[in-house]
Amino acid sequence: MQNEETTSASGVETPADTLTPPVRKRPKPGERRVQILQALAAMLEQPGAERVTTAALAARLEVSEAALYRHFASKAQMFEGLIDFIEQSVFTLVNQILEREGTTGAQQAARILTLLVQFAERNPGMTRVMVGDALVYENERLQQRMNQFFDKIEATLRQVLRGAAAAEGSATPSVDAQVRAAALTAFVVGQLQRFARSGFRRAPSEHLEATIALIV
Repeated sequence: MQNEETTSASGVETPADTLTPPVRKRPKPGERRVQILQALAAMLEQPGAERVTTAALAARLEVSEAALYRHFASKAQMFEGLIDFIEQSVFTLVNQILEREGTTGAQQAARILTLLVQFAERNPGMTRVMVGDALVYENERLQQRMNQFFDKIEATLRQVLRGAAAAEGSATPSVDAQVRAAALTAFVVGQLQRFARSGFRRAPSEHLEATIALIV
């Protein structure tokens, strides 16, 4: 790789003393935190990537490890930042689905599952966090948070499917809703796990509509 200080923008080598030294702008407050989380997510997108170390993360950002710890007290906090992003992104959209008028419980359930799958496909690194692959060697509370995330998804599905079961004339709508919600949650988690473990080659949206139609 050529030294930036001896190469012009056009790619032609020029004497170093003819170039103006680049001025590095200081990140705005909060901007460096975002950059760190973006870099961490990008590193998790590498198929077959092993445990991400703070040393590797610092090298990717071209800063010292000490610079990372000025923004996050620990690597666990960095992962918590990614989980915060996942929760806020997904549940903001889930609430919009629930507030939409004129949709049945079955339609809402299908849209929630589609939302999860689309989020995973667009954010492969986040998918490894969601299914726990990236959290194997990290603090146990991180996995607990992701478990709670899917528990909340299942509870939401149970809520919307109860009305659908009642509308179908079920004698036990709560039980039916619970069974369907558990099956749908297990299905989507399985799809995300396969996506991550295939090196992001097997899209989680594969046969999605047909499977949802069978279960819902």
